[in-house]
Amino acid sequence: MTENLQSCCLANWKMEMELDPAKDDLPLMANTRHMLVKHYVLDLDVDFKSQVIEGTIVLFFEPGSRCKKGGSAGEGACLSQSDETCKIRASEPCHSPVTNVSARSSKTGYNDFAVCAKGEKDTSDKNGNHSNGEQASGISSSKNCCDIENHGSEDFLLVLDCCDLSVLKVEEVDVAAVPGIEKFTRSAKLTDAEELRNLRNQIVHELVTLPADRWREQLYYYTRCSQAPGCGELLFSTGTWSLMIRKAEVQAPRDFPHAIRIWYKTKPEGRSVTWTTDQSSRPCVYTMGSPINNRALFPCQEPPVAMSTWQTTVRTASCFVVLMSGENSAEPAQLQEEREIKVQGGQVTCPRPCSWCLLSWYYYVTMPMPASTFTIAIGCWTEVKQESHTADVRTNNEFSSLFSRADLRLIEGSCGHVAYPCRFQNPAASSQLVIPHRVFAPWCLKDRCAEILLELIPQCLSAAHATLGTHPFSRLDVLIVPSNFSSLGMASPHIIFLSQSVLTGGSHLCGTRLCHEIAHAWFGLAIGARDWTEEWISEGFATYLEDVFWAVAQQQLPHDEAREQQELKALLRWRRLRDEVQNSEEELQVLRPNKENTGEVSESGTCIIKHGLNAEKIFMQVHYLKGYFLLQSLAKRIGEATYFEFLRKFVQKFHGQLILSQDFLYMLLEDIPEQKGYGLSVENIIRAWLDTSGIPKPLLEECQTWDQCRLVRQVNDEVTKWIQVNQRARKRSKRKRRQDEVAFQKLLPDQLVLLLESLLEEKTLCLRTLQCLEKTYHLDEQDSEVRHRWCELVVKHKYTTRYADIEKFLKEDQAMGVYLYGELMVNEDAKQQELAYKCFAATQKQMDVSSAKVVAEMLF
Repeated sequence: MTENLQSCCLANWKMEMELDPAKDDLPLMANTRHMLVKHYVLDLDVDFKSQVIEGTIVLFFEPGSRCKKGGSAGEGACLSQSDETCKIRASEPCHSPVTNVSARSSKTGYNDFAVCAKGEKDTSDKNGNHSNGEQASGISSSKNCCDIENHGSEDFLLVLDCCDLSVLKVEEVDVAAVPGIEKFTRSAKLTDAEELRNLRNQIVHELVTLPADRWREQLYYYTRCSQAPGCGELLFSTGTWSLMIRKAEVQAPRDFPHAIRIWYKTKPEGRSVTWTTDQSSRPCVYTMGSPINNRALFPCQEPPVAMSTWQTTVRTASCFVVLMSGENSAEPAQLQEEREIKVQGGQVTCPRPCSWCLLSWYYYVTMPMPASTFTIAIGCWTEVKQESHTADVRTNNEFSSLFSRADLRLIEGSCGHVAYPCRFQNPAASSQLVIPHRVFAPWCLKDRCAEILLELIPQCLSAAHATLGTHPFSRLDVLIVPSNFSSLGMASPHIIFLSQSVLTGGSHLCGTRLCHEIAHAWFGLAIGARDWTEEWISEGFATYLEDVFWAVAQQQLPHDEAREQQELKALLRWRRLRDEVQNSEEELQVLRPNKENTGEVSESGTCIIKHGLNAEKIFMQVHYLKGYFLLQSLAKRIGEATYFEFLRKFVQKFHGQLILSQDFLYMLLEDIPEQKGYGLSVENIIRAWLDTSGIPKPLLEECQTWDQCRLVRQVNDEVTKWIQVNQRARKRSKRKRRQDEVAFQKLLPDQLVLLLESLLEEKTLCLRTLQCLEKTYHLDEQDSEVRHRWCELVVKHKYTTRYADIEKFLKEDQAMGVYLYGELMVNEDAKQQELAYKCFAATQKQMDVSSAKVVAEMLF
């Protein structure tokens, strides 16, 4: 064992020890440079009564980049801990092998166990360590816990990202026991076939390295191997953010079992999943996409570099629909109605009524992606289907002609990612304008979705294809999530979550948000950030492309009008960025908080994500807006036609890979070298846009032009009219006089937002003005962006008769209502503060954790 590796592992242990959960930095603990997960097989049962997901996960590994070279056991090995760190953690038990979970290695045995455990109270402590009291429920005590010092200080320690989970058992999987697996033992690489441990690891190596065109066979054997019996339990312990596993006397990662099975269950309060009810008051659960991502859903490797594939089987009651990140549109299979259940310590066979019939859902993914992109949503969703005609998917030919110069010969080139069944190399996929898609929603929103979404989705998908080419994913589900969802939308592989807030007030907000999430298929999913702190790579591109896609998707909209709408949108975003910069910490305004250290990790692969747990950061738009303005600035400078030709080339080169900011910028300037002569350089761009807080200087010069946009001037004229109306209304005498009629122009949704924001800058608006404003634009029927500004006006001017609008907004539009709580409190008005307390009390239990934390700080 080399000295630097010993210090590396010691540093990892100390990092775990020194982490303060109250701090806002997020640790990624997995030692991905020693062992890298290549595939997950999850086998889960979902119980809504106890709000627990339980089952097994089988992980298939390959040695990481740091351990693929070297011959001796010491090279590439990693200490589990030093004597010093063991003494520090002496109060935390380490698990001995669990001996009371017998005969559960097979699929059938596991199914029985999972159902038996339903409804039982979780008695594990906050770190998932178990007490003696759990023996009654089939989980052994930690009485005979291992002493790591006694087992040797040089055993290799596998570290996974994990929190809010009860880990019950960890075992090695005997993949060599799978019938027919002999075909993976014929390789010339097998030099130690007589040694069973090496044989198992070689089988896994052969399996994970199968050619991409054998993906069906690969999935089949992953399934078979995941059902193989265990061949020895592994020692494990849990920390606040990690699960640590080792096998006695195994000192090198290459000798550590390459296939392990973990038995675990989630906790109702786990931060990766939300248990709630939908808008029809039916129970549901979904992944949050929270800063901690999926580590409270299953033990995994969270660093982006741990790109893996997965397959998942989920069992739940027949009334539920399971949606998931998967390439297939799963068709549920009905399981036997007779299941073993546990009753007061004994087992009886109980035929369940039809309403308790279980359905099994199976999904798989063959494109390697970070574990953080795994998404699941289970509820009594209704599929919304087109009843009559097929939606028109024509796009704006005038605008989309900008992209017709793209070199279609790009699809003939080779891909730069690891081998997988890639759609970019499939001619049929490259010409598929609209991928297959489905829409799911609670029953009460079915008609609204049919009216809005079914028409928009094919238009937006077609517009995205016209802009960037081949869709990276083969299909798409769109789900309207419960009202407590913390944002307007979230994109994951094969599935998009949309807030119910986008369904009101016409198609504009829904269409633009849908375009934003569709853009993430390319930027954020097919192309990911290698460092989580570079969120602008995902959100900046999606914000920029939502305007482009929407301009193409809107039928019969001339190019000049599309450009005017984009200029209006730019002004609104500029105002939002200006306000946010003035009212936020400078540290949170930097798009590359790690600066020159961006992308660097420790020798084992661990790292800290700066501000990753900061609740306020979730509601900030800086990385969206500054990223958007950077891309817009580059497009104007280079020219749109040239710029979008480059974007297609960039997507073709980097799809299926992780990037840093400089990867995009260097390729841009190499592809368009004439820009270097005008002082444009990677260093200058990073310095001005990414590594500094505040407003970038180039943006300060550009923002002055947006006031001259026709749509903006039109709004300014309307604002002047309203100020005059307000002045006349304030001067009116008690004796009523007939007021001159004012002709107000019809405004677009974004124009209405700008109008209301401008009126918010006025010191006072009288009651009659507010009444007229509401009546003129039917504000209670507008989209949530407009209604939010209307609620701000109601709060500012204490328009008590419309407080019901605020109450409705805070309950139904929780993704946007956090800021309103602050407005209600800042005026120190008793009625407004009472309204804030009332709304928070009604929604707090189901509110997103980060939202609830921020609101509570405002109120208390």
